[in-house]
Amino acid sequence: MIFWIASYPKSGNTWLRALISSYYYSNDGVFNQNLLKKIDQFPTKKYFNEFDYNKKVATDTCKFWIKAQEKINANFKELKFFKTHNIFGKLNNYDFTDRQNSIGCLYVVRDPRNVFTSLKNHYQLNDDQAIKWMTNDKNFIYYFQKFEENGFSDFQFISSWNVHYKSWKIQKKIPIKFIKYEDLQNQTYFVFKEVVEFINEITKNREKVNVEKIKIVLKTTSFEKLKKDEIDHGFSEAVTSKEDKNKKIPFFNLGPKNDWRENISDDLKVKLESIFEKDLKELSY
Repeated sequence: MIFWIASYPKSGNTWLRALISSYYYSNDGVFNQNLLKKIDQFPTKKYFNEFDYNKKVATDTCKFWIKAQEKINANFKELKFFKTHNIFGKLNNYDFTDRQNSIGCLYVVRDPRNVFTSLKNHYQLNDDQAIKWMTNDKNFIYYFQKFEENGFSDFQFISSWNVHYKSWKIQKKIPIKFIKYEDLQNQTYFVFKEVVEFINEITKNREKVNVEKIKIVLKTTSFEKLKKDEIDHGFSEAVTSKEDKNKKIPFFNLGPKNDWRENISDDLKVKLESIFEKDLKELSY
């Protein structure tokens, strides 16, 4: 069965995957980048290779979302974690997932004012472009660097920031643990221990939580460690600069220093808080 690690882009999904993969897929809890490969992304091209779809039509893979998941579950009898930025719901009347194929979900939500600054860096956007990006109900992402080869095969429908988190939060089909990125950042040990307990409960894993292993996981997945690892070895999810094809945009950019109070102008603060006023209150931001 599939266990989702879901989030809007640039909300902490990669860090959570680093934590989970180090705990569940290593013997000693020590993180290395190869462990992230244990948690693949869905949707991606390789899961649709056997289906007849039009790579030039952005939404054409959605008709095979469920069939692709059925095939994954037929091939992998054990628990399978997947990262996704897709919304939970229907597109063109096709469900993203269902309770027959999914066992549970962890969802990471992040203060939209900090998502804004992180998106600007990752996707190389200016202020207006980033706001339009986050408020576009029809927004989607795909692997644009391989578009000539793959077309829209890696299409993920993300919608707007607030539609995205609500789509996962309000669904009743699968158990979900809703995590605020800020809580994970400020109380990493306690929040991640709760994550492990939730995964074990949902998957009926009766192993006792390995506290010492968690401590090692946290030491080897700190922002400083991840950033240094990217500097020394690169990082597979870093994108190429639009201005310099030989340059990668740092994936681990500001980390704890990504504080909207310091990094955006007063005018932008007012604008973002006006756009997301109800959501900021709902999430206690």
